[in-house]
Amino acid sequence: MLKPAFVKELRSIVGTENLLTEPEELTVYAYDATRSPGRPWAVARPAAAREVARVLEAADRERVPVVPRGAGTGMSGGSVPSEGGVVLSFERMSSIREIDEADRIAVVEPGVITGDLQREAEKRGLFYPPDPASSAFCTIGGNVAECAGGLRAVKYGVTRDYVLGLEVALPSGRIIRTGARTFKSVAGYDLTRLFVGSEGTLGVVTEIVLRLLPLPEAVRTVAAFFPDAERAIAVLPLIAGRRIIPRALEFVDRGALQAAESHLAIDLSGGAGSMLLIETDGPALSADREIDTIEALCREAGAVRTIRAATPEEQQRIWKLRKSISPALYALKPKKLNEDIVVPVSRIPEMLQRIAAIGNKYGLLIVNFGHAGDGNIHVNVMHEEEERPKAEQAVREIFEAVVRLQGSITGEHGIGLAKAAYLPLEIGPDAIAVMRNIKKAFDPNNILNPGKIFL
Repeated sequence: MLKPAFVKELRSIVGTENLLTEPEELTVYAYDATRSPGRPWAVARPAAAREVARVLEAADRERVPVVPRGAGTGMSGGSVPSEGGVVLSFERMSSIREIDEADRIAVVEPGVITGDLQREAEKRGLFYPPDPASSAFCTIGGNVAECAGGLRAVKYGVTRDYVLGLEVALPSGRIIRTGARTFKSVAGYDLTRLFVGSEGTLGVVTEIVLRLLPLPEAVRTVAAFFPDAERAIAVLPLIAGRRIIPRALEFVDRGALQAAESHLAIDLSGGAGSMLLIETDGPALSADREIDTIEALCREAGAVRTIRAATPEEQQRIWKLRKSISPALYALKPKKLNEDIVVPVSRIPEMLQRIAAIGNKYGLLIVNFGHAGDGNIHVNVMHEEEERPKAEQAVREIFEAVVRLQGSITGEHGIGLAKAAYLPLEIGPDAIAVMRNIKKAFDPNNILNPGKIFL
């Protein structure tokens, strides 16, 4: 637990009202979307980078763990204070400091909600592409920590592709800047990319410089429903063969589709066995031509129904179905292990077959959906509490299959607590040793998010 003198010091840094120590207050910060609990000893809510740095310097001196936290929407336990300590909550650092239309950049604090930045950029004819399904409530700081991807990654890439520079507080109390306000900078080591995806284990991000794009003129959306997953996935190489890169290309299997429709009390699929949700964007003529081609390919491949969104409201209705899947799955079973595997797109059919075989082997319901356009599938192993050992063994075998297919055990959720035991399946011992040495160089006393990434 924390020494009284240390608590007093924290209060002097962030203010009495911004240091939480009561049990009922701490419980709010004790979990993320994995529902894995780990109550902190205190929660500090800083308002500026200097306050963050002072908290880190004091914590490093006292050897107290510090866990940065955005909105707690992560899927790997990255913001769970599993070893107690102090949670640094960025709810007071939520300002969009600047949107520069001429240079096409935004400067934001880590607590900015991703969807809020997207809307502010669009008001100026600009576009921030990374679009996690939780964009309505996740934060940019959390996105940076996990290198979040999302629905539009197939065409536009992931968070790291838009982070130009960072302000970072280190355990020593120093504040450094990385990168620049320019799209190009190769001065020294690329520390910006090192911090992106480091899950708060190397430093605490206090400001982010983001690249913006011109807002596409038009967005076109179609939902295509198929009798089974095989015929839906067969469309992917057809689209690639036409040299079309959709803005989004989402796959939803039978279990996920039925759960979402039941959750929303709607019927878009007509009882179909799978869905592809596809968007194109760009100049209106180009977006129209591409979506026409894609819809025709879906029908040729066996789609039993297609729905073309004619208005923004219809687009939102279709996307609401996709974004409702994750919470809807709890109607199937009370527990789930949600993994975000990635395989080469050409090997998705083989991966789905292996997942089905593993589910049959253990008698478990496994539901799949996600970003088929870039091979990133969310695999949900549904189970009862007493089935947990079987579910965990199924996850291990799924990860082993992923690695054999030259994929990755995580595409956008990170390692955190949930996947630390599986990291050696993908990363060799020499590479892990290098990572540990990097961690030690930045955080010699291991106060920053300890217990994450490495066992």
